[in-house]
Order: sequence, then structure tokens, then C-alpha cells
Amino acid sequence: MRNSRWVLKPSPESVRPVIYHCVSRVVDKRFAFQALEKERIRMFMRMYENFSGCRVLAYCLMCNHIHILLEVTPMPTSGSSTGLSDQVLLRRMRAIYSEAFVADVAKELADARAKVAAGEGKESVLIGRIHSRFTYRMHDLSQFMKGFMQRYTQWHNRTHKRSGHLWEDRFKSVIVEDGAAAKTMAAYIDLNPVRAGIVKNPEDYRWSSYGEAIGGGNKGNGKKARTGLVRALRAHKGVAADAELWKGDVAMEYRRILLAGAGERVEKRVEQSGAMTKITKRKGLTKEQLAEEKQRLIEAQEKRMSEIPFGRMLRCRVRYFTDGAVIGSRDFVDEVFESARHRFGPKRRNGARAMRGIAHHAKGLLWSFRDLREGL
Repeated sequence: MRNSRWVLKPSPESVRPVIYHCVSRVVDKRFAFQALEKERIRMFMRMYENFSGCRVLAYCLMCNHIHILLEVTPMPTSGSSTGLSDQVLLRRMRAIYSEAFVADVAKELADARAKVAAGEGKESVLIGRIHSRFTYRMHDLSQFMKGFMQRYTQWHNRTHKRSGHLWEDRFKSVIVEDGAAAKTMAAYIDLNPVRAGIVKNPEDYRWSSYGEAIGGGNKGNGKKARTGLVRALRAHKGVAADAELWKGDVAMEYRRILLAGAGERVEKRVEQSGAMTKITKRKGLTKEQLAEEKQRLIEAQEKRMSEIPFGRMLRCRVRYFTDGAVIGSRDFVDEVFESARHRFGPKRRNGARAMRGIAHHAKGLLWSFRDLREGL
């Protein structure tokens, strides 16, 4: 199963976000990205975010690899037969196509609409055929990564007068549960330059989601980055992606997670017990009581994530976060496993595996699909 990509299908009926941690490295791991290159990568990433309808929750652009925490949203169900109105389709197309090209497609759509009105064809056929030329690349993990990485490669090769592959093989991806797992992964991504010794504080690195959210990014506002981080930290509570919600509790909570373990003193000890308790709906438990238990669990998770041992883990390389296939609660990992039960033999009874090594600080809170060896 090592080379198989684990994919969840976003469904308009599901309220659970579909989130991936994606990693791609440069061939030979050479340092190919400096300031100009990183700005271009971010530009193309945002362009394809606007085109595809996928949402970047967190990211970090290093000198020889990139990290993206991506939410793959479902295709809208309202609008035309393809789920998008003509106006929305054209607006999305402007993110990556020229105005002249978009104008040609707009005329093509207008002509097709006229034929439908005249009874010369069905909307699902005439309009659907035009829409499908572009919508198959929307709301899709592989198409998002392929599109913006190819676009950047073309610019990079042309600028540096080179040819051939720029990226190593296919990108890696890990399914990430919303809630504690998404918060942890976002922080792990934003702490990349701290782990590499490039900066002491994560806000000082401008080519990351937190650096953009605090410093403003290339356009000086950082709204896109704040929007993504709000969603990363609050999706499990049903909160929409809204940059205005960044101020206050969200920004403070995320900073506590990022700075946990920074400048720690050896003699300071933190209680490491208190593994998370699984909630089961017992007979006689009301909906209100169940909601209260879930809220207590969320509060306990947030407190634990701001503790020093957990923060120390995030400042180390954790292979599970790039090779674990699925990261989340025990129930979530087991649920993904059951959806793909046919791919395994009878000896594999469940999906969740406890994380070891430095990742043991997340024991009871996060689980991995893969049982990786310690020290790797």
C-alpha cells in the first residue's frame, strides 16, 4: 500500500471537510527556490486556488520543497447542470486564463444558451459540454497540484533556461481530520523554517501562511492566509473560512500552539498523562449532555496542544505527518480504513496505529494509518 494515494471524495451532503497535507520536493533536493521563485510559487498556488475552488489552509515554501494543507471542497450543487453558473465559471477561469480566451468562451456559452432557448438542444448537453472542459479540473486534489506545479515549472524552466523535470516523482499526500489533526498539521507546516534554523520565530518567515497572515504577504494584506488558518482551526466547529474571525481567540490559540516549547526550561515539567477519552453515546444520554462532553473534549485537546511536550514535538521532524497516509482521531483513521477494507487482507483488523518516537507526545490525541519505524 505504500505507493497508493489515499483519497476521500468530497460530498455536498457531508459536513466533514476533506483535508490533505501535500508535500513535493525538488529533484535531487537541490536548493532551487530563492525569494523570487517562492513569490512565483505562491502566486501560482493562489491562482489555482481561485480557479479550482479548493482552499489553501496553510502552506510553507522552503528552498527545496513545499508544504500545502489543502481543503478539497465539493462541487456546488446549485447553478447549471454542472453545478456552476456561467458567471461563476467565467470568473474562476479569469484566475488562470487571459481575458481574450475567457471572452471567447463567454461568446461560446452565449451562443449555446441561444440554441437552448430556441429549442435546438438540451442545456445538459450544449452547456454541459462547455463547462466540463474546465470543471473536471476543479474541486480535485490531483488536478490542483498538477495544475499549479506544472505552471510554475514552465515559468522556472523558461526563467532559468533549463528543461526537464523540476519536481521529484509525484507529490506526497496525507489525509488529515479536521479539529486537532488539522491544527497540528497547520502548525507543523508553519514551523518548517524554525526547524530548519532559518528563523527563530515563525512570523519572521514571509513565505508561509503564518508569516503572510502576520506580515501581509506580497500584497500587504494577508487576508487569504488568515482565511485559510481560520478554517484550519475552526472547521470542526462548523466555522466558515472568514478572515475577519482571525482577530481574537483564533489568532491567540494558534500562536500558543506555535510557540509551545519555544525557549523551554529543562526543569519545567508538564503533566503528560490524560489521554483523550473516547465518547460513546450511552443509553439515556441526552443530546445536550453529549454536546457538553464533546465540548470538554475539544477544550482538553486545545489545552494539551499548547503544552511544552506537544510543542517540542512540532519543532522536530515527524515522519508520520508526511508518510502516515491518514492522521486523526482513532475513530477517524478506522473509518477511513473501513471504507477501503477490500484493499487489505484478513490480518489487518483496523486502521489506527499509535505514533511512536518523538510523536508519542500526541499519543491518545492523534493516530496514524501507517505504523512507521521509530527514528525515521
